[in-house]
Amino acid sequence: MSDEEHHFESKADASDSKTYPQQASTIHKNDYIVIKGRPYKHDHAKCHFVGIDIFTTKKLEDIVPSSHNCDVPHVNPID
Repeated sequence: MSDEEHHFESKADASDSKTYPQQASTIHKNDYIVIKGRPYKHDHAKCHFVGIDIFTTKKLEDIVPSSHNCDVPHVNPID
């Protein structure tokens, strides 16, 4: 079998589709999802953060497992 036979693409006609839409926030660990046309068992949810340094305005990105804690600073905004 070629890779083409294993792709799970959405179809216009729901009766022919091998997939159905589901809101991303409702997908849990061990549920099945399609990523780039391939079926996967959902392992760990990740949170993608994009932040701007409050002192230098430099942009930085981080990806953190959703089950982990993040450190949050105490910030007093200047009026």
